[in-house]
Amino acid sequence: MRLLHTSDLHLGRHFSGIALEEDHGAILDQIARAIVDSRVDVLVIAGDIFDRAAPPTTAVRQFNAFLTRVASETDAAVVLIAGNHDSGDRIGSMSIMTDTRRALIRGVVSADEKPLILSDEHGKVAISGLPFSYEYAARECFADETMQTPEHVLTAQIASARRNVPEGARWVIVSHAFVSGALVSESERSLVRVGGAGTVPPEIFDGAAYVALGHLHRPQSAGAPHIRYSGSPLAFGFDEADAVKSMSFVEIDGAGRAKIEEIPFQPRHRVRVLRGKHADLLLANASDDFTKVVLTDDAPVIDGMKRLRDVFPNACDLIYERDERDRELKPLEARVVRVADPLEVVGDFLALVRDERLTDGELEVVKTTLYDIQNGEDAA
Repeated sequence: MRLLHTSDLHLGRHFSGIALEEDHGAILDQIARAIVDSRVDVLVIAGDIFDRAAPPTTAVRQFNAFLTRVASETDAAVVLIAGNHDSGDRIGSMSIMTDTRRALIRGVVSADEKPLILSDEHGKVAISGLPFSYEYAARECFADETMQTPEHVLTAQIASARRNVPEGARWVIVSHAFVSGALVSESERSLVRVGGAGTVPPEIFDGAAYVALGHLHRPQSAGAPHIRYSGSPLAFGFDEADAVKSMSFVEIDGAGRAKIEEIPFQPRHRVRVLRGKHADLLLANASDDFTKVVLTDDAPVIDGMKRLRDVFPNACDLIYERDERDRELKPLEARVVRVADPLEVVGDFLALVRDERLTDGELEVVKTTLYDIQNGEDAA
């Protein structure tokens, strides 16, 4: 069975204010061509298809056109799940009226995860798509108020999926999670909303022949070679300057062993960090790559960025090396750490979850409750 694993497309995203629609178009074209060239049986997209829950119309149309191309020009099945940037309901709506023999589209957590079952010359392969879910939704789904962490959620999802895997089938899990020990990038959003541990152990996936992960943007294995992040097709921050992005081509043999090959992407724009004197950089070869410039000049340069953009039109950031050095060498000063006021903590939390701070009536209730707690009284 041949799988092509990618994730974290983040359609609709910008890079420092620069639209990435054409960059994403080139990436989607490369994925479609790889399906044909490598005779792929299943395309797997492990979440974060869009950059936000309400993506721009252009991003939705771009992805719809891509899926139409895959359906009409290839024989590949498609498995895709919602990530933490996606709207689960939006992704789930794509499954309406789809051919369930060729597609598994999972947007919202379910207590009865049924796999897509395919066959090759060695027998059956069951692919379980486990969409990302926050704890509050999983508690309701599984009727379990004890769920407090992403590990609790994923453990329940895997148990649900495992029950529907046919005896003797090779099992593939598609998930959007942060597996402990993996390397992060600057552009990833936390999977936990307020504190808590966001990682899950790799042992949670025991029994799977291959685990196609999304969320982390660097291509890497997580705990075992068959537990893998494909990484994002595009770099979204300068911490990934000159990184080689890829999709994972996976062949699973009859014994359930996964052979993995990276197929590099060819982005329209690279992400680069250039360092040097302003006058020297003005003489460099012109480039439309997304560029961060670190100037080594001792004195500030008048209109430095404006003049550099004549050579590097997509220059996004300009800093001075001396400023970086000063920040590194500046001694830490002793500071008095203010203990947070409990009223402020409660107010900030409510503002986060409902976009509204404490009303006067609520404020009095909280004050009374805190007073009772401080004086050892039963606040219930």
